[in-house]
Amino acid sequence: MSRLADRVDHLDWEQLSASLDERGYAVSGELLDAGECDVLAGLFDGDGFRSTIEMARHRFGDGRYRYFAHPLPPSIAELRASFYAHLAPIANNWADRLSGDNPRFPDSHDELLERCREVGQTRPTPLLLRYHAGDWNALHQDLYGDVYFPFQVLTVLSRGGADYTGGEFVLLEQRPRAQSRAHVLTPARGAFVIFPTRERPNAGKHGYHRVGLRHGVSTVTSGERTALGIIFHDAR
Repeated sequence: MSRLADRVDHLDWEQLSASLDERGYAVSGELLDAGECDVLAGLFDGDGFRSTIEMARHRFGDGRYRYFAHPLPPSIAELRASFYAHLAPIANNWADRLSGDNPRFPDSHDELLERCREVGQTRPTPLLLRYHAGDWNALHQDLYGDVYFPFQVLTVLSRGGADYTGGEFVLLEQRPRAQSRAHVLTPARGAFVIFPTRERPNAGKHGYHRVGLRHGVSTVTSGERTALGIIFHDAR
């Protein structure tokens, strides 16, 4: 197959951008094939991680996740840089709509990481997450410091309905002066969900306003679910 960066470049970014504006999230087609998903999932039991989190110990849910150390695996570094290049212009459009004190984002991912380093955020944040029957992930936001990029992406590396059941991706909108709204997604294996890290602009009667978001995973009812999360800013 073609290089990962080329596949990201050839996604329908006009449609993905429109979906982010309209719904607050977008789902790509299947970017990774089955073999690539298996290889990435197989990394979970190896070396190359800076930290392993037992979620129940911290009351984050149940399951385990592992943050990659530097240097990132080449495929993950390639995905991180190539997705960022397309999401940065969308992030800047959203910053304009929200006005206020929202930062502008540089064109390249290396420049974003330099901005992170300037404030002491040097630990990589891409991670693998593994859940078994009964495991779940509480609703949360992945900020990690003062510098954060407003989008992140994830892909499920296991086969829904075959390797696991349950374990839907949940995105909760906390709408001002209204009841919250949940989006429950079951992306195809190797497809990428693009979603906001903290908030999104929503068009109202008097312009745009902020809608806060948190994300999590519903309870896995059987089997084993492994996912890859790519966060673009580094952590303190």
